[in-house]
Amino acid sequence: MSNVDLRISSTPSPGLRLVLLAIVIVMALMADTRIASAAPGGAGQDVAPPAAGGETPFDRQGMWLWYVDRSEGGSVPAILARAQRAGIGTLYIKAGDGGSVWSQFSPSLVAALHRGGLDVCAWQFVYGDSPVAEARVGASAVRRGADCLAIDAEGQYEGKYAAADRYIRALRARIGAAFPLSLAGFPYVDYHPSFPYSVLLGPGGATVNQPQMYWKAIGASVRAVFEHTYLFNRLWGHPIYPLGQTYDRPGRRSILRFRRFAESYGGLAPSWWDWQETNGRGWRALGAKLAGPVFGYQPVVSHPVLKRRSRGDLVVWAQEHLRAAGQVQLPVTGIFGKLTKAAVRAFQEDRGIPVDGVIGMATWRALLTFDPVRPRWSGRRAKQRRRRAGASRAILPRRPLSASLPAKAYEIDPGPAP
Repeated sequence: MSNVDLRISSTPSPGLRLVLLAIVIVMALMADTRIASAAPGGAGQDVAPPAAGGETPFDRQGMWLWYVDRSEGGSVPAILARAQRAGIGTLYIKAGDGGSVWSQFSPSLVAALHRGGLDVCAWQFVYGDSPVAEARVGASAVRRGADCLAIDAEGQYEGKYAAADRYIRALRARIGAAFPLSLAGFPYVDYHPSFPYSVLLGPGGATVNQPQMYWKAIGASVRAVFEHTYLFNRLWGHPIYPLGQTYDRPGRRSILRFRRFAESYGGLAPSWWDWQETNGRGWRALGAKLAGPVFGYQPVVSHPVLKRRSRGDLVVWAQEHLRAAGQVQLPVTGIFGKLTKAAVRAFQEDRGIPVDGVIGMATWRALLTFDPVRPRWSGRRAKQRRRRAGASRAILPRRPLSASLPAKAYEIDPGPAP
């Protein structure tokens, strides 16, 4: 996305700087982390295996399985024992790739893992080339006993608004509106102006966000990944369950640090990619004692600023909310031009917000109180009033103008499909 202002506020409280310096040195030795904890219980707090009483499977620490036969050799007793030691309560097991069902996600495996006290979610990699077939694959995993379903959509889905709309509508028609559904996509929304986040996380879509926050693969610190990801992803209005990395040997301290930043950013349980690539130090870090949230750290609470010449899916999201708020003449283009600025000014005037035509914090807060309109990007058949009964015309699939924009960068190399 171009011309999006980033306003971040996340620094230690000024009065704590000298105190922090002394505390960090002592507590880092005790907790084996870089920053000490302010949470009740301190460094002696144990991380037990998550209780089964969470509202959804997402509320338990999770681990993603790519190939079951490469995870403890496919031995269910060994998987259960490892999960218990590491505090893993939910397994995400690959159940499909494109329009193909993966047989490893079987009712017998799900039942065995359930008997061992684990929640079992399916995940599927989608391309957007055959969206209805991909919806059937996801629904098949739900029929085989999945407790939730995760959509792994990455670079192959750039610009495919019609496919995303068709996939989500077909999937929800098969699994129901309330079934737990997440999107596991690129974490840096501003890097992907043509990615249809607003569809996959929009009305009728996924209601849980699991951004792939692989800090080592991205080449950033854990803190930087959290700040960048949450700055943009809060706007979708869904709970964010961070997806961290245990592949590529990120190190025990980094994994612990990721867990502590997850505590600082709302405390929702992280999950990890992936089982077969996690070494012994990584497993021990997942089950280790945790000192709590990061001491003295103020999480990012701001939103990105949109204004004239901003472009991308976040502009689509803002325009959908502006239309819902009464600016019905505004087209959903993904381009912040004169019409969008005029609509923002009119909205601000109606809501008693300082009128500047810029979508900042106050305007975002007001916009997000409205349920966004849901464009029918996939097209439909509209009835016409003609002499012959039943006559109809086809409305061609559409997409916003921003759908043609290239990715700003790939923070995670999209590579081959997993």
